[in-house]
Amino acid sequence: MNKMLLQLGINAKEAENTMRTITTDQKNQVLAAVADHLIASTDKLLEANAVDVANAKQNHMPEGLVDRLMLSPERIEGMAEGLRQLVALEDPIGEVTGMKKRPNGLLIGQKRVPLGVVGIIYEARPNVTADAFGLCFKTGNVVILKGGSDAIHSNEAIVDCIRESLKACGITENAIQLIADTSRETAAEFMKMNEYVDVLIPRGGKGLIKAVVNQSTIPVIETGTGNCHIYVDESADLDMAVNIILNAKTQRVGVCNACESLLVHANVKEKLLPVLAQKLKEKHVEMRADKEAHELMPGSVDATEEDWGTEYLDYILSIKVVYSVDEAIAHINHYNTGHSEAIITNDYTNAQKFLDEVDAAAVYVNASTRFTDGFEFGYGAEIGISTQKLHARGPMGLLALTTTKYIIYGNGQIRR
Repeated sequence: MNKMLLQLGINAKEAENTMRTITTDQKNQVLAAVADHLIASTDKLLEANAVDVANAKQNHMPEGLVDRLMLSPERIEGMAEGLRQLVALEDPIGEVTGMKKRPNGLLIGQKRVPLGVVGIIYEARPNVTADAFGLCFKTGNVVILKGGSDAIHSNEAIVDCIRESLKACGITENAIQLIADTSRETAAEFMKMNEYVDVLIPRGGKGLIKAVVNQSTIPVIETGTGNCHIYVDESADLDMAVNIILNAKTQRVGVCNACESLLVHANVKEKLLPVLAQKLKEKHVEMRADKEAHELMPGSVDATEEDWGTEYLDYILSIKVVYSVDEAIAHINHYNTGHSEAIITNDYTNAQKFLDEVDAAAVYVNASTRFTDGFEFGYGAEIGISTQKLHARGPMGLLALTTTKYIIYGNGQIRR
């Protein structure tokens, strides 16, 4: 094994042992200190981020992904606020649940404990660095981060701030470690460190997630891509629908909860689609429409079969006309990635049918898919949005970074 990775693994296991003795008050003190230090280091963070952004533009990174990479004073404040929200949340570690007395007198219950050492492999999202630390630290986990080369200067600056705060608070700096080598070879080795890492969480595009799931010998919590849909039902408030679609598509295009595909009931297509086309053109959104939608949306182009299954992360939207809520649900369940889906409707029966039958981590009625986010769900931040069904699903907050162990109280019982 790479000597650098081996040392990180040893450091992490040693830190895991010390983390078991840290109190909730100590955790909150550190999180508050890191939040303050990030704000105080705004100029330093922006300077490091400017190098990454300049390199990204030079390498012709798509606009939506550059936006995802970019830091600003407001986004740094957002990272700090996420950590402050974690301070206010209850510490789940140590909670005892389900204590029951057996006929033989044994008291058997479950106690919530950390996962241990959490590895995170992610792409050009500097905010993930702070979010991942905060959630892992609050739950008593140690974290090893492997960010992408696009954000390496930003990630190093953020991790430096965090480690400085840990040291100032008398807590092991190795509660967080960053793998500075951004090569794929090092990432591949990291995925095999099951002796040192308890769980691996990939955050990024389809290629990254597939590589981690296929190559890792460490148990993986799969955070998925977001081919998210909005279905406008025949009973929908069309002004509301336009507002929600524009928000879900254009507020930030390079994120996994942005809308990528629109389904419109045939009974409202003539009223909705021409108006929506004008609004989308104003936002410079390329419209890829099926035959019926194309006729009503000036400036649109013909959609292909590939469009229905594509997460664009760009100013592109696919549009299809359907004839029932059942057709919409069938289309969504065929092409979606299990992330976030929405219906715009004033029909209670159709709303409930959509909620019951659409297979996704988050299903909305009359709201933007952009809300699928740990911060918006009140978790302070998120470690990722899980699209799998085991252990965790949807935005993963504190509870998703814990497991349980059985605790048993006896008074001399022996098994006969």
